[in-house]
Amino acid sequence: MKKYFQFEELGTNYRREIIGGLTTFLSMAYILVVNPLTLSLQTVPGLPDSMRMDYGAVFVATAIAAAIGSLLMGLLAKYPIALAPGMGLNAFFAYTVVLNYGVSWQSALTGVLFSGIIFILLTLLGIREKIINSIPAELKFAVGAGIGLFITFVGFQNAGIIVKNDAVLVGLGDLSSGPTLLAIFGIFVTVILMTRGVSGGIFIGMVITAIVGMIVGLIEPPKSIFGPIPSIEPTFGVAVENIFQSPSEIFTIQMLVIVLTFLFVDFFDTAGTLVAVANQAGLMKGNKLPRAGKALFADSCATVVGAILGTSTTTSYVESTAGVAAGARTGFASVVTAVLFLLSLFLFPLLEVITAPVTAPALIIVGVLMVSSLGQIDWTKFEIAVPAFLTIIAMPLTYSIATGIATGFIFYPITMIVKGRAKEIHPTMYFLFVIFILYFVFIK
Repeated sequence: MKKYFQFEELGTNYRREIIGGLTTFLSMAYILVVNPLTLSLQTVPGLPDSMRMDYGAVFVATAIAAAIGSLLMGLLAKYPIALAPGMGLNAFFAYTVVLNYGVSWQSALTGVLFSGIIFILLTLLGIREKIINSIPAELKFAVGAGIGLFITFVGFQNAGIIVKNDAVLVGLGDLSSGPTLLAIFGIFVTVILMTRGVSGGIFIGMVITAIVGMIVGLIEPPKSIFGPIPSIEPTFGVAVENIFQSPSEIFTIQMLVIVLTFLFVDFFDTAGTLVAVANQAGLMKGNKLPRAGKALFADSCATVVGAILGTSTTTSYVESTAGVAAGARTGFASVVTAVLFLLSLFLFPLLEVITAPVTAPALIIVGVLMVSSLGQIDWTKFEIAVPAFLTIIAMPLTYSIATGIATGFIFYPITMIVKGRAKEIHPTMYFLFVIFILYFVFIK
């Protein structure tokens, strides 16, 4: 085992890897609660049950997808990087595709499956890296920051801090209400923990907020800690079955845009995470990422597996940097994280106490982490600043990640051509320009 994971070469040991794997799990365990809440649209009242995914099934799908993805990354690529259904991608799935577009969650899962299959093909052909390199860095950073703002906006809504206002569209909610006060308390606790550099600060903040909620009577205590694993039957295999059951909803331009969006966002989530974690762990060699193909293949397979199980796109988690900071250097840490995700399946009754006010602080803080990419954008160049800014601001204001991406990618070739920098535009950007023009013509 030590030889396979190159413990001696990387100066690590079982203790460091186990602690690193545990730290990574604690840092990203919030997804076990946030993902089911998001995909089941629990915080959106008045929806028919047909629009909501089964909470228990999504919980199981999330845990298993995270376990399989992390295991593949650890064993194949040997990187201390854990995977799980991605934040931002699940928001796009639930709030944009299902809620705004009116696409069934079954068809949305099929879209995730298609994107995963395309991922595998592109990875095996070596095209995925080339496509990633063709997108301007500034737009990659803008997409990450825009998704961060979008997730934060959703968090403020779930907390009741931001509410609908007929006069000015949105406004400040009732800060004296119990659930909102609980969410505000959670924000303060999580901010303090994260500022102090506490490993798993987001997860610990959720636990403290939930305990306080139970003490003050805002959350009903769990009837038990351990319990039977919920059935995954409501979501398992639906992505495949739906291809034959709803072809009229699958083979459309709208679905093409959805699949491309899943593809694009996961492209840069994974690429950014791989580079960030590898840099922090000192694994980069000559500014190149060793075993990049295997890492991307693991990520692609995890997306396909997750879609079949019943969850949105599974991707690499930047929270893995917390595990690296705790000492993780090899894929053994990812194996440890995978085992912990499997064990979490038995804690379903306990996790039911995590309500919207408890998860809202996690969404807000994750948003804070994601907008750090703003500093990487050259705002002094107007031809770059315009498409980057429109990408970022359009996401929360239109309540659509896809619209933000489309807006920025339409303006980028325009501003670059007018500036006289047409030669710097990769041909892929012209293709995306056409795709997103069609997006607004036929969908919006």
